[in-house]
Amino acid sequence: MKKNPVVHFEIYADDPDKLGQFYTNLFDWTIERMPGMDYRLIKTVETDAKGTPSQAGGINGGILKRPAGYEGRAWINYVNVKSLEAAIDRAQKLGATVMKGKSPVPAMGWFAILTDPQGNPFAIWQSDPNAK
Repeated sequence: MKKNPVVHFEIYADDPDKLGQFYTNLFDWTIERMPGMDYRLIKTVETDAKGTPSQAGGINGGILKRPAGYEGRAWINYVNVKSLEAAIDRAQKLGATVMKGKSPVPAMGWFAILTDPQGNPFAIWQSDPNAK
């Protein structure tokens, strides 16, 4: 049986640039601002041209401004799924709540952010180079 791996994490920040500097100084991560987005990509491992980590078991992430209305203080982990819609449907049937519905990352894929039945946030990811 194939498992659904964690493929990305995010850290929400009140001041993304300042927090990015903290993690760079602490872990020697490379943090780069993504063009056209208020988003900083965190590289904990090197990647190939498609963004796939070159180190087995390693994942990369991002830092962004804390979303309006989200007061939690936690890293958000993204779990790779075959079908975003099917995963959202299944999660809701199991008691999860959708915080942010299906959203695109242009030319990369789709994501949604949910909370589990005990209020812990998590995200799901579906790769799709045609996402707009």
